Amino acid sequence: MSFSLAPLPVPQMLETKTVLRKTTSAGRLLAELKGVALSIPNQNVLIDTLSIQEAKDSSAIENIVTTQDELFMGQIFENISPAAKEVRNYIHALRKGIELISRHKLLTVNHICEIQGMVESEKPGFRKLPGTVLRNAATREVVYTPPQHPDEIVALMGNLEKFINDESMADLDPLVKMAVLHYQFESIHPFYDGNGRTGRIINVLYLALKGLLEIPVLYLSRHINRTRPDYYRLLQEVRTHGGWEAWVLYMLDAVEQTTRHTLRSIREIHAAMLDFKHRVRAAFPKIYSQDLVNHLFSYPYTTIGFYERNLGVSRPSAVKYLNQLAGTGLLRCEKFGREYYFVNIALCGILAKIDDPGTWDLENLN
Repeated sequence: MSFSLAPLPVPQMLETKTVLRKTTSAGRLLAELKGVALSIPNQNVLIDTLSIQEAKDSSAIENIVTTQDELFMGQIFENISPAAKEVRNYIHALRKGIELISRHKLLTVNHICEIQGMVESEKPGFRKLPGTVLRNAATREVVYTPPQHPDEIVALMGNLEKFINDESMADLDPLVKMAVLHYQFESIHPFYDGNGRTGRIINVLYLALKGLLEIPVLYLSRHINRTRPDYYRLLQEVRTHGGWEAWVLYMLDAVEQTTRHTLRSIREIHAAMLDFKHRVRAAFPKIYSQDLVNHLFSYPYTTIGFYERNLGVSRPSAVKYLNQLAGTGLLRCEKFGREYYFVNIALCGILAKIDDPGTWDLENLN
């Protein structure tokens, strides 16, 4: 079946009664998340810790598989696996996107290209040669041929930029609009590589740009990774049968499910930070500071040198303080090669549960 990707906006009614009901419930949860995120004194703690989870899951969708341990080690050591380096590139690209929309209050084609260039540095920029097709992973059958001519790609991306930033172009709820623009971007498939990861970064940047999030901590990749067959099937059904409602509902459900998990994560991180603060202040009032807490909750693993640089203390003091914290059971000391590192036990326990949300009771996540 031939298919020609049309520019936006979508010509038919998207906000059915079912979609609007789902939009309302997802929006209510997002508003709660926005408020709960503000309970953390330093918002970078959430961006630093939760972006690792997003980067890992988003990369896993592209079969770039690594572990939490590798990623935490990658924050403090250079000698990490190629997969962990790719995930680290994703984290840097996500943070760059956050910086760009904060500064410009827009998300442009140039910004998207800059983000993709960080995700996939060896193949940056729009496709200029024909031949890109999307295949069924199991059968290798071609299921979709995206636009091939460079001029068409440029024109469709310009149209997408306008759709993102010009509210007059489509009178849609931002969550519905996010689902539409994600479909459109993935269907344009403008780059040789990194389209999926770049598209998932665009999702969270768009929600932050439209004010649905105070800080970008809602990452949909975990849900997409766990429902990959549905994700690809529903994308394709929009192309082949105009199955917009099912696609939009899928994305709204991803927002709902992810928001529930993120609310639980933030509440647990906040409680762990308060407990950590009270225990350190009681046992070691001379070394306690909010900067200490922020450092140890931004980086699940730390080294003596890393702690020394970030906290601005001498090396003997860093050795003393970290060993004291390890002695109380707040940190655990491990060895990597010739160097020791220290693990934030409470934070790593929370992040392990994020990594395996099946351990949570979904009925009681609010």
